[in-house]
Amino acid sequence: MKNISPLNFVHKVGKFGDYNKKSENNLLKISEVNGLLIHQITQYKNSNIDISIIKLDGLNFPSPLKSTSNSNTRILWLGPNNWLVFSSVLNLIKKEKNKFNETNFAITDISHSRTIIELEGSLVNEVLKKGCPLDINSLKDGDCASSIYNEINITIDFISDNPNKVRISGLRSYGESLHYSITDACLEFGYEAI
Repeated sequence: MKNISPLNFVHKVGKFGDYNKKSENNLLKISEVNGLLIHQITQYKNSNIDISIIKLDGLNFPSPLKSTSNSNTRILWLGPNNWLVFSSVLNLIKKEKNKFNETNFAITDISHSRTIIELEGSLVNEVLKKGCPLDINSLKDGDCASSIYNEINITIDFISDNPNKVRISGLRSYGESLHYSITDACLEFGYEAI
C-alpha cells in the first residue's frame, strides 16, 4: 500500500502572499513533514514502573509541557503519563518494545492519522497568535502544548528559537483545513512553501 501525504493535493511549492521586495531570510518557510513513525505511549494509572529510568532512543521521557529530542526522535509530553513519539527510525518501537510491557503501558501507532506542518522564520509567533489562544511569546525551544488553531485541535512542538521553528500536528482528517488556516495567516508576511 502506498503512503499518500495528507497534504498531497493542497501543499504547493512556491512563494505566496506579500513576498515581493523581501529577502529570502525574511520569508516564512512552510513545509509538510511526513514519513515519520508516530506513536502514542500511555502509562496506566496502576503501573508501578518509574518512567524516569526508561529511555527511548537514548532519550528520557519529558516533564510536563516539554519535549526531548535527538537527531532522529522527538518525544512530547501530552498529559499525565501520556507522550507522543515522532521518529525517523521507523522500527524504533519494535526495537525497544521490551521496555514497555502490556501490563504497564499502551502503545498506539498513529503514524497515518496525523498531518504535520513545519513553520520556520522570525514571524512564526505572529502566525500562531492569529489562531491559537496560548501565550505564544512565553513558549520556547523544548516546549510543547496541545491547543487549537482556528478551532482545530493541534499539538505545537517548539523545535528551535534560532531560527524560530515549530511543528504543528493535527488530525489527518483536518489536515487540509489546518494547512489553509496556517497559509492564510502567513499571506500578509509572505511565505515560501517548500
